[in-house]
Amino acid sequence: MTQRLHLVFGGELVKSSQNVFKNVDDIHIVGMYPDYASAYVAWKDAAQRTVDEAHTRYYIAHLHRLRDEETPASPTEELG
Repeated sequence: MTQRLHLVFGGELVKSSQNVFKNVDDIHIVGMYPDYASAYVAWKDAAQRTVDEAHTRYYIAHLHRLRDEETPASPTEELG
């Protein structure tokens, strides 16, 4: 069975309208999870604990989607 790792992390943003962390050293790593369902539960818990902090956001990173740097990029990846 393929394992699809997910990373849950978050912290204080510079502005609530941007995804730029105020201090990268203060990013809270919630943890790594073997599937989206368990990552979602962890994300929701962290997000709900900080609901009153307007500039704090949590994210789920789909680590299984990271590509091998040796593999040629698709034309759309090269645009960004």
